Amino acid sequence: MSLIPSTLFGGRRSNIFDPFSLDIWDPFQDFPFTSTAISAPRSEFANETTAFANTRIDWKETPEAHVFKADLPGLKKEEVKVELEEGRVLQISGERSKEREEKNDKWHRVERSSGKFLRSFRLPENAKLDQVKANMENGVLTVTVPKEEVKKPDVKAIEITG
Repeated sequence: MSLIPSTLFGGRRSNIFDPFSLDIWDPFQDFPFTSTAISAPRSEFANETTAFANTRIDWKETPEAHVFKADLPGLKKEEVKVELEEGRVLQISGERSKEREEKNDKWHRVERSSGKFLRSFRLPENAKLDQVKANMENGVLTVTVPKEEVKKPDVKAIEITG
């Protein structure tokens, strides 16, 4: 006998003590959205949001360059775009296709995200925009933006008299 009614979680939970049997409860599942951007079926909207939010990108600065690394497992380089926009903005985007459903398939869990993703970064003034390079290897996109050399100001020693 359970102390928590199964209807509280939409009847989708088979055992309250098993964390792996719990699907995420969505309080807005049947909420009528008025905006056309949000009026898509709830599961489709959630997948696109998840794909956008789960695109993790690291940005590190070395003495020579700014280096961006994005984990994009399962994507080919043809499915990813790296662009430079006006105003020194580096934009990384792409789309992960949803797996085709077969008539006889029975899905038990869908956790991999699908949909479009887009990340933008404003580059600093010292970035050499004409020398940006991108490389995709083993599902990791690496974008390297070289930096301009910082010129040290000429310092002239002045002799003190008197």
